[in-house]
Amino acid sequence: MTNSFFEICVSMVLLILLSIPLGKYLAHIYSGKIVWLMRWMSPVERFIYKLFSVNDSEEMSWKVYIRDFLIFNIWGIVILFFIQVFQNHLPLNPQHLPGLSWDLALNTAVSFVTNTNWQSYGGETTMSYFTQMFGLTVQNFVSAAAGMAACAAFLRGFVRHSTEMIGNFWVDLTRSVLYVLLPLAIIFALFLVSQGVVQTFKPYVNVQTLEGQSQSIAVGPAAAQISIKQIGSNGGGFFNVNSAHPFENPTPLSNFLETMAILLIPFAFPIFLGEFLNKRKEGWAVFIAMLILFVAGLGLALSSEMRGNPILKNSGVHCGINMEGKEVRFGVIPSVYWEAATTATSNGSVNAMHDSFTPISGLVAMFNIAIGEVIFGGVGVGLIGMMFYAILALFIIGLMIGRTPELYNKKLGESEMSMTVIAIVLPCVTLLALTAIAVALPVGLAGLNNSGPHGFSEIFYAYASGVGNNGSAFAGLTANTPFYNLTLTLAMLIGRFATIVPALVIAGSLAQKKMSPENRATLPTASPVFVGILCATVIVIGALTFFPAVTIGPVLEHFQMTAGKLF
Repeated sequence: MTNSFFEICVSMVLLILLSIPLGKYLAHIYSGKIVWLMRWMSPVERFIYKLFSVNDSEEMSWKVYIRDFLIFNIWGIVILFFIQVFQNHLPLNPQHLPGLSWDLALNTAVSFVTNTNWQSYGGETTMSYFTQMFGLTVQNFVSAAAGMAACAAFLRGFVRHSTEMIGNFWVDLTRSVLYVLLPLAIIFALFLVSQGVVQTFKPYVNVQTLEGQSQSIAVGPAAAQISIKQIGSNGGGFFNVNSAHPFENPTPLSNFLETMAILLIPFAFPIFLGEFLNKRKEGWAVFIAMLILFVAGLGLALSSEMRGNPILKNSGVHCGINMEGKEVRFGVIPSVYWEAATTATSNGSVNAMHDSFTPISGLVAMFNIAIGEVIFGGVGVGLIGMMFYAILALFIIGLMIGRTPELYNKKLGESEMSMTVIAIVLPCVTLLALTAIAVALPVGLAGLNNSGPHGFSEIFYAYASGVGNNGSAFAGLTANTPFYNLTLTLAMLIGRFATIVPALVIAGSLAQKKMSPENRATLPTASPVFVGILCATVIVIGALTFFPAVTIGPVLEHFQMTAGKLF
């Protein structure tokens, strides 16, 4: 147990140390400065621009940036949809797996294009090698890169003035893949192979068990997908049980570094904020606010899991800690650390079953996702979400002191506030509305494997995961039905585009404004006061929005569990 706590401390220290150079590196990439990788990769970059007729010296207004962003995502959905539907006619399908139904194919296509990676299927029994590689893995790269590009464009609104230009989407997208995601994914994939993660094109292996029965062992090109699923905040598993599978996460060392990979780029983005805006203290202030919220949630979840289920503890046959749904080779503490990391970011991968966690741990995971994945969040998009809360916090403060709010030397007006409200409120309304519809209809309740508040939590978590573009699940819900495939598709689309599109509108509005010099009435955004206000805004907005839902879900289940009732 002591070793596990020590591992968390070491992991956090290493992440902070690594995030500093990575954040500076990101600032160089999106500022157009020369980085060392360009010596080898710049010919590839130029070839890509030539192939797709991209003028890398031409910048875009926010309207054109949004247009190209949407076009790229629409084509990604269409292509991935048809790959899945017709995978039985495509190569690299040694198991002769059939094509997917239209509703599952649409759900999965939207899921991976929106960087959600929700999976209503078992990977090894549903997806061919071709679909896994050329469909899902490709989207793992480009969906993450699209989020990073959107964040870079958003921050340009703060550093530019008297212009409509916020960058070039195709350049930002290409550089995100070539100079950030691809190098990290290659290095990490090689490490995963060294730990025993499978990477092969051979058919599944048929063996005889000790009982004399025949068993088919699923293999495939897994390491390549797993590396980018962790680094790019994707989370979609090659196998059905994700990183609880020994072929995805075989050793304690792989578990340690896969957890770090979830957090690495999200940790670096607040540092990137400070470097890009030339306001390092402000970047660290945002980082500290995220870290406080992350550690608070992790501590609460650890406390709950270490206390375990009192019913089992009082029976005298259990040590007290909650090992249900967890791999023995990892134990409680690394599993809870992973849960906090994967829900605080929009990663969504799991090394334990969240359905089996105690209600309070489940509550922490729900809160992390439902507030908009802003506690570090997905690559790029998490920082955008936290900036929405910063804008809202400064607006509230401005109302209190009778002054126009401003952030990073830019006045915040009606346009910025309208877009911020849309980005914060619309996903929340979608989550609550879809949950209400599902619990009111027999078709929604039909997928439940548990009753009472735990069953409600399964439904609420599913839609929170969709709207938050997280992708993890309470596994007790059977979601591969037309109802859930289509409603979750709607949730994922709103969660993705209701965040990024308003951010790009704000970027365009801010870029046209002049810089506003600080004065005595300006709230310092590098102060402990700002950090406290930002944390309080996130918590209060989350509590006011979701308190009724979590009360009839995990909170009620917690009290019933302590009273001796199980579901």
